[in-house]
Amino acid sequence: MSLLQRFDEDLKAAMKTSDRVRVSVLRMAKAALKNRQIEKMRELSEEDILSVISTLSKQRRESIEQFSLGGREDLAEKERQELAVLQSYLPRQLTPEELDRIIIETIKESSAEGTKDIGKVMRLLMPRVKGAADGKIVNQRVKELLERV
Repeated sequence: MSLLQRFDEDLKAAMKTSDRVRVSVLRMAKAALKNRQIEKMRELSEEDILSVISTLSKQRRESIEQFSLGGREDLAEKERQELAVLQSYLPRQLTPEELDRIIIETIKESSAEGTKDIGKVMRLLMPRVKGAADGKIVNQRVKELLERV
């Protein structure tokens, strides 16, 4: 079953069970996917779909951070619920140990010699971890590991 079919099936199920959060998130995601399809003027590949879902997840994470800083825990909690629904469609997230191992391999492969080479490492690394790790966390870990080189 493709990811788009899974969205449709899950939306029907959520509507039947009156799961308001899930219905809202799935409708929003389907709208974002439709917009991307219109932009690209072709059917979306699984990779395109995962990219859209990753973007929506990133937006939720940023909103959670901002709402928490602003003292709006009610809105932050709503965003957390939406994020949980979106993440159920993404590949399994890498553990910190798995991420570090991949980063170290990439640093060796790119022959990086310090933090000045962060761009070189990130260019090779991001396609490998796309959808399986948050880019902000990846960037932070790369910096930390390059400082030790």
